[in-house]
Amino acid sequence: MAEIKTLAATVRSGTGKGAARSVRREGNIPGVIYGGGEAPMPITLNYRELNKLIYAGHFLTTIFEIDIDGKKERAIPRDYQLDVVRDTPMHVDFLRLKAGSRIKVGVPVHFANQEAAPGIKRGGSLNIVLHTVELMVPADNIPESITVDLTGLNFNDSVHIQAIALPANCTPVDRSNFTIVTIAPPPGGAAAAEEEAAAAAAAAAPAKGKK
Repeated sequence: MAEIKTLAATVRSGTGKGAARSVRREGNIPGVIYGGGEAPMPITLNYRELNKLIYAGHFLTTIFEIDIDGKKERAIPRDYQLDVVRDTPMHVDFLRLKAGSRIKVGVPVHFANQEAAPGIKRGGSLNIVLHTVELMVPADNIPESITVDLTGLNFNDSVHIQAIALPANCTPVDRSNFTIVTIAPPPGGAAAAEEEAAAAAAAAAPAKGKK
């Protein structure tokens, strides 16, 4: 399950561009919490804290318990805007998380056991088709990642989504059996790799008749 982090906020009284600019002039960031069958709630967030969280990575898959003037809301970031010149946060949208609901999340893909993939050991390369996979997941149990086991993969082998054991109650948004990763042969193809391996083995073997 994804780690739940805490975040402090205050209710923002004004809405619109003018109110948002006023919040930024005070050194804070405007945001909004929406969804869950409730009215959107404009909020104000601390700039330094939010900037650190965004650039720490995995911001859009992190669950936050937001303390809004003493009232706590569990939410996940759905989008954020950065200044086009300075890359500093300008606005953040949060989605309320209600128990029992399901949401769409881009979950990072991790790759394990590269050393156990013959195609990589023979000079091939890992061709990652997707770094994240969009899944429908329980709002109260969002996985941090999914893992692809590369054991036994050779040149031109592929791993598709249906071969991966997904966490409980998690399903791909795309129902096709799409490709996650392939093993690409080295330049010159598999034959060149075989010749290079044979030459290396011959060079390592002791010459006949020599003691």
